[in-house]
Amino acid sequence: MIELEQVSYGYGGSTLLSDISMKLAPGSFHFLTGPSGAGKTTLIKLCYAELTATRGRVSLFDQDTQQMSRDDVARARRRIGVVHQDCQFLDHLNVAENVSLPLTVSGRSLEHPSELDDLLAWVGLTPQRDAKPPELSGGERQRAALARAVVMSPDVILADEPTGNVDWDMSLRLLRLLVELNKMGKTVLIATHDMNLIRSAKAQIQARVLRISNKQLHQAGADL
Repeated sequence: MIELEQVSYGYGGSTLLSDISMKLAPGSFHFLTGPSGAGKTTLIKLCYAELTATRGRVSLFDQDTQQMSRDDVARARRRIGVVHQDCQFLDHLNVAENVSLPLTVSGRSLEHPSELDDLLAWVGLTPQRDAKPPELSGGERQRAALARAVVMSPDVILADEPTGNVDWDMSLRLLRLLVELNKMGKTVLIATHDMNLIRSAKAQIQARVLRISNKQLHQAGADL
């Protein structure tokens, strides 16, 4: 679905990632680890063509990103849900409107109006449906971000430190939601520095752990 072959990326004359090869197969679950500044966010951005590799090949759904038009990239991104680390929302819109924003931008709509309510219920935000983003707690913002990422029913979910600003109980709740998505057949990649979160996943799902170290990507052990 998403494949990187000997990809390097750098800027300002320095190399951040070097000779990275990675394949996100359908239905797989991956954790991406590494210290702050190692390049986890950069690697995720390469996975949805927000950044262009300095060298190597990035493929989205069997298409080389360097051969894709802007429209091709836009279509591919509709199949990829991204949970960003900073959880940006439009403060003048309520939670339901923010979650459905990707549909609005793409000119699409849900088949049934109740689907949005079902999605908000799934992430536990039914009571906050009409609340504005500044009224939400950190955990509520993260769950709204996850709902927004999956509202278009993507094939792949990329989550960049989704539990970085929430407590442990909320971290486990978010993990359970991502595991549920994987069990529905979605491909999931979670970037995190929280090894406890990875250990907690092993009772729920088989996952591959990848680690960025010294600008390269390494297998961090057998399947959990």
